[in-house]
Amino acid sequence: MATDLTFITNEANQTLKDRFNVLIKDARFFDVLVGYFFTSGFYAIYPALEKTEKVRILVGISTDRKTYDLLTNAKEEKQLEFVFSHAEAKQVVENQVVEELELSQDSEYVERGVVKFIDWIRMKKLEIKAYPSQNIHAKVYIVTFKEGDRDLGRVITGSSNLTQSGLADNLEFNVELKNSVDYTFARNKFEELWRDAVDLSEKYIETINTKTWLNQDITPYQLYLKLLYEYFKDELGQTDEVFASYLPENFMKLEYQEQAVLNAKKILEEYGGVFISDVVGLGKTYISTLLAGQLDGRTLVIAPPVLLDRDNPGSWPNAFSDFRVAGDFESIGKLEDILKKGTDKYTNIIIDEAHRFRTETNVTYEKLAEICRGKRVILVTATPYNNSPWDILSEIKLFQNAKKSTIPNQPDLNAFFSGLVKRLKGLDRQKDNEEYLRVIKENSKEIREKVLKYLMVRRTRTEIINYFGDDLRNQNLRFAEIANPEPLFYELNDEEDNVFSSTMELLAQQFTYARYTPLLYLKEPVDQLEETAQKNMGKFMKILLIKRLESSFFAFQNSIGRFINSYELFIKEFEKGNVYTSKKHIYKIFEYLEDDNDEAIQRLIDSGKADRFKSSEFKPEFLTHLQNDLAILKKVQKLWLKVGRDPKLLAFLGQLSKNKILKSDSKLIVFTESKETAEYLTANVNKAYKDQAICFTGGSGEGIRETVISNFDAKAKKQADKYRILISTEVLSEGVNLHRSNIVINYDIPWNPT
Repeated sequence: MATDLTFITNEANQTLKDRFNVLIKDARFFDVLVGYFFTSGFYAIYPALEKTEKVRILVGISTDRKTYDLLTNAKEEKQLEFVFSHAEAKQVVENQVVEELELSQDSEYVERGVVKFIDWIRMKKLEIKAYPSQNIHAKVYIVTFKEGDRDLGRVITGSSNLTQSGLADNLEFNVELKNSVDYTFARNKFEELWRDAVDLSEKYIETINTKTWLNQDITPYQLYLKLLYEYFKDELGQTDEVFASYLPENFMKLEYQEQAVLNAKKILEEYGGVFISDVVGLGKTYISTLLAGQLDGRTLVIAPPVLLDRDNPGSWPNAFSDFRVAGDFESIGKLEDILKKGTDKYTNIIIDEAHRFRTETNVTYEKLAEICRGKRVILVTATPYNNSPWDILSEIKLFQNAKKSTIPNQPDLNAFFSGLVKRLKGLDRQKDNEEYLRVIKENSKEIREKVLKYLMVRRTRTEIINYFGDDLRNQNLRFAEIANPEPLFYELNDEEDNVFSSTMELLAQQFTYARYTPLLYLKEPVDQLEETAQKNMGKFMKILLIKRLESSFFAFQNSIGRFINSYELFIKEFEKGNVYTSKKHIYKIFEYLEDDNDEAIQRLIDSGKADRFKSSEFKPEFLTHLQNDLAILKKVQKLWLKVGRDPKLLAFLGQLSKNKILKSDSKLIVFTESKETAEYLTANVNKAYKDQAICFTGGSGEGIRETVISNFDAKAKKQADKYRILISTEVLSEGVNLHRSNIVINYDIPWNPT
C-alpha cells in the first residue's frame, strides 16, 4: 500500500499514527501545536522519535466549566479572549496531567511511556509549553527533515489532537501539506507562538513525580491503600444497603449478614454463581433468602425434604414467607419432576446442601446441571473445603464453563484441577501419608486462593467477632463459646480385639466386592464412565461395611447378614446363567449411601429392574471371586458370634451416668451415621433412663419430627420438655435449629461417601 498520502482519516491502514511512523522516523525536528495533549498520544508514537534530535509540543489551555459557561452565554459577536497568567497556566496543566493519569490504565505500557517522556525532558530532547491565551485552537504537526533529505519538511493539519483517539481510534480528517511554502509558513508561525508560551517541562516532571501513581516516593502504606481501593472499588461503588420490602418481627439486621448478601450479589453478577458457605449457625438460609430478594426473576429452591417442611421454623418456605420473598420449592429427590414441568420460568436456582451433587458420574448430577443451565446458581454448603478437587470442579461447572472460565487467570478449569490431581498420582494414602497430606494441603490452598476466593462467601465465628464485633455488641448478641471436643474412649478385650483386627484384614485386604462391580468382569470392556462408576461402587460398599463396624457392632452384624443374603441370591442366579445389573439404577445407590439406607441399597441391587447378561459373558474369575467373597462373609459372621458385649455402648452409657456435664439436666444431641445404630442406641438409653431419649432418622414420620422440634428447637412456637436426649442420623445436622441443646456427641466419626 502507498504511504505517500494526502488525506488521512484513520480508516483501515490510513491512520495518522501510521503516517507519523513513516515521516518522523528520520526527522530532525518534530513540532506539535495542539489544543489538547494527552500523554497517551506520546506513548503511541515515541518509538519512531528515538532518532529525532528535538521534539517540541505546544498546547492550548482548556477552559473550566465556569469559563465555558461564560463563553457560551456571551452576547458579543466577537470571540472573547481569556489570558491565563504563567502560574495559572501551569496549575491548569498540572490538574490535567493528574486527572489523565488517575484515569489511565496501571500498566507497564503506560509507565514506560511516561518514564521515556520524563527522560527526554531531562535530556532537553523534548520540551513542552502551554500558550496562555484561550483563543488558540489548532492541530498542526510540523516535520523537519535532516539536511540533504527529500525536502525541507512536511505539515499535517486537520482534526486530530495528539491523543490515542486522534492518532488512531477516532474517524478524523487530516491533510498532509508537502509544499515548501506551507512548511515555511507553519514553522515560522510555530516559532512565534513558542516564544510567548509558558515552559511546562519542569512542572510536568514535578507533577508526575509528586502527584500521580508514578510517584517514586510512595510509601508502603499508600501502596497498601491503593491495593485495597483497586480490589474493593466495585464494592465501594455498590449500594451499601440490602433492600428488603419486609422484615419479620424482631428480626435483627446484622451487618455480617448484610455484607454477605452484598458480596454474594456481586459474585453472582460477575460469575453466574456463588457459594454461600459460612460455617454452621451463621444464617446461610437467611442470607440466601435476602439475596433472592435483591435479584430479579423467579427463584427455585432445591433442598432436602426436612428443609422444605413448613413445620420446621428454619425451613426455606418459612424463611421466604417471613421476608415475603417469592419462590418455588422442590425436594432434591424430585429433579425429574422439575425438568418435566420446565425451568424456563426460573432465573435463579438455590441449591441447599449442594455438596450432595459433586459427583458427575451420577444421573442426579446430570439432571441438576440441566436445571441450572443458563441460570444464576446459588450453592448453599458449609463444606466446600472438604471436597476433593474433582468434587469442587463439578459444583463450579453448574454455573461456569470449565474450558472457558471467567475466573481471573483460570480460563481452563479442567487443566487447573487436573494438575492438582496429578500431584497425588503415585502417592499411597497410608504408605506416603506425610507427603500425601502435604500435597492435599497445598492443593487446598491453591484452590482456595486461585478459584474459591472469587466465588465464595465464607466466614467463621471468629472472623465475624473480629470484623463485626461492634455491631454484635450494639445488638446485645454474642456467639456461644465452643469448648474443645473431648474424646470418649472405649476398650476392647483380647477376644474382641482379635475379632476386630481379623475382620478389618478380611474386608480391607481379601474381600473383592465382586458382587457390586460385575461390569468389571465382562469379557467385552465397558466404557470409561461405567468402569469408574463400578470401581467407585466397590470402594463405597467397602467403606459402608467398615463404617458400620465403627458405628456399632449391632449395625455391622446386620449389614453382614444382608451382604451374605445378597451374595447367595446373586450366585444362585449366576449358576442359572443370568446376571442382573442396572446401569440406570446403579446411580441411585449413591443417593441411598448418603441417606444411610443400606437396606434400600440391597433391595435395589437385588431387584429385577435391571439389564440381563448371560453368565457366559463374564470372565471365569468372576464366579471364583463371588464364591471367595461369600466364604469371607460367612467367616466374618462366625467370628462375631464370639462377641457377647458392645464395649462402645457400655462406655457411652457409663459416661451418661458419670460425666458431670452429660448427667446434668442439659439436653443432649447424639449423632450417628447409621439408622440401625440410632435405633439401637435409643432402645438401650431408654432402658437405662426411662423414656428420656427420642430417635430421629430419615425414615421418621411427621409426628416424630414435630416432637423433635417442640423439644429441641429454640424457635418452636409450642415448646415441650418430654425428651432430654435426641439420637439422630445426619439428616438433622443441617437446617434444623436444635439450640435448646448445647451438648453434641458424635457417636461415630462423621464421614462422606463421595
